[in-house]
Amino acid sequence: MIIDLPSTTTSQVNSKLVHLREEGGAVTLGRVLTLVIVTDDGAKTEGAVDAANDASREHPCRVIVVARGARKAAPRLDAQIRVGGDAGASEVIVLRLYGELANEGASCVVPLLLPDTPVVAWWPNEAPPVPAKDPIGALAQRRITDAAAEKNPIKALEQRKASYTPGDTDLAWTRLTLWRAMLASAFDLPPFEKVTDAEVSGESDSPSTDLLAAWLAGALKVPVKRSRATQGEGIVNVRLERRSGAVELNRPDGKIGSLLQPGQPERRFALHRRELRDCLSEELRRLDPDEVYEVALKSLGKVVRGRGTPAKTVAARKPAESASDKVVADKAADKPAEKPAAKAAKPRAAKAKASS
Repeated sequence: MIIDLPSTTTSQVNSKLVHLREEGGAVTLGRVLTLVIVTDDGAKTEGAVDAANDASREHPCRVIVVARGARKAAPRLDAQIRVGGDAGASEVIVLRLYGELANEGASCVVPLLLPDTPVVAWWPNEAPPVPAKDPIGALAQRRITDAAAEKNPIKALEQRKASYTPGDTDLAWTRLTLWRAMLASAFDLPPFEKVTDAEVSGESDSPSTDLLAAWLAGALKVPVKRSRATQGEGIVNVRLERRSGAVELNRPDGKIGSLLQPGQPERRFALHRRELRDCLSEELRRLDPDEVYEVALKSLGKVVRGRGTPAKTVAARKPAESASDKVVADKAADKPAEKPAAKAAKPRAAKAKASS
């Protein structure tokens, strides 16, 4: 059910919520947190609401959407309440703010927060430079951003590093969970050797690739190169060098991953790019600071950025020469070239011998 409240106030919205709860016969609310989504009013708003509805089936919550509208319009609050099948296992309150009210999202959110429950703020698109100092971010115990949704993802990731405050996290980090799990499982099998060098390749504007390289640099304490992949999306390849041979995790098509280890058969498994709802559900499972993410951010400066090798160059490489071919080639190279006079003397000598 969707109820529209045009040109309303937060007091009227609260009264309508109480009326709906009494009308439905609910005595208490089974909500574990309040999720505040901050975005600009538009088509992208519905995508964020859909992801929150799916996540609410695992984490029943009240979802408050602060959709900032035109700043030049007259100050106005248009609200919308969604319950039942249109809100998953939550209740969704959409606040569309116009004019000067668009910058007062925090004052509109406070009266609608659930009492005695944690608050999580999420910016699905553009995030403030310092989320913890944002008026809505200051209300939250956890602040979720998404560097991949920014105009310049790599620059946004550097901003996350500079402004990090305990409680911050980014969905570019959440997308690495399966990669981190598979790489960690590779070291559960012998030989138990130390990694001496590492390389991570992916799209040039993939913040998840940068974070994965930084995580390896901080965890393994080895040089890590971050290169650009010419094929594939997101993270494409991870190569960890060890004395007995390299451990490689590949995902060239964005769907199937393969793990290669010396002395072990190739292992193939599903490694799809994670959907927004899955990443959001994972982040809502914990409300304490993510220390591993903090270490990864601090290790971004240890990653060496390099240029990738084009796929055509790799395909054009010839197989290695055999030892016998190499010897013949070396002898041919070492043999001195005959002088032109000597070449001309050979036919004349042969002709004189034949006539005699």
